[in-house]
Amino acid sequence: MFDRLTNLAGLIAFATALSLSVPVIAANNYVVGVVPQFATQIISSTWEPLLEELAAKTGDTFELVIETDITQFEVAFERGDYDIAYMNPWHAVIAFETQGYVPIVKDGANSLKGILIVKADSQISEVSQLDNAEIAFPSPNALSASLLVRTELATLHGLTVTPLYVRTHPSVYLNVALGKSLAGGGVLRTLRAQPQSLQDQVKIIYETREVSPHPIVAHPSISPEARLKIANALLEIAAEPEGAALFAGIPMQQPMSAKLEEYLALRDWRLREFYVAN
Repeated sequence: MFDRLTNLAGLIAFATALSLSVPVIAANNYVVGVVPQFATQIISSTWEPLLEELAAKTGDTFELVIETDITQFEVAFERGDYDIAYMNPWHAVIAFETQGYVPIVKDGANSLKGILIVKADSQISEVSQLDNAEIAFPSPNALSASLLVRTELATLHGLTVTPLYVRTHPSVYLNVALGKSLAGGGVLRTLRAQPQSLQDQVKIIYETREVSPHPIVAHPSISPEARLKIANALLEIAAEPEGAALFAGIPMQQPMSAKLEEYLALRDWRLREFYVAN
């Protein structure tokens, strides 16, 4: 009996020593940035529930930071302020070049392309009619709605235009509808989100080439193992009905793994010539 107690005590002591020697892995705290395409309250209501679910899946914490405009967002990711960020494809290229961010998840269902609109009753039907025109854009580096449109007008069509930056997609559409700008750059999704009365006042005369959708990217300070854990957790969430609804608000209809190479291909599109660095 004494021997059994002695052996039991030894086992307990060994187990205690072993538990003390194994390091406790603390939860990670991640700062998350989102390109401010929409109003702050919309971004918050869309992303906070998703990040809460992600925290429950991973045991980590995620702090959402929303900048006032796209320029401030660009400054922040080029400084490496975010651990994780959601951004447009060209931003993903710049983020990789400046900080080493790598894409981990993207939408596999939808590609991006820009549109060019004019007033519905305008006599303009071809982009060639817009040479030397003032055209409204949300911001210089909004990929599909501005950067891609301006690049193609110059490089594919040989046009010179004067950009007027009005901060948001709805402002572009209003400027065109009210006749303040001859044309405007946007994307079909945000145009279709406007009141029907506004949509009826404009028409699309041009669409750009398609590019891969906005990715979620991770800073290289996050280990490959941790990046994989986060990416897998996001895909697990997307596979659940409630999670799919959360992603739809981003919008991401079919989240899937993303590869850096598909975004670096944009380097050949001459976008850099028209990108406005901060």
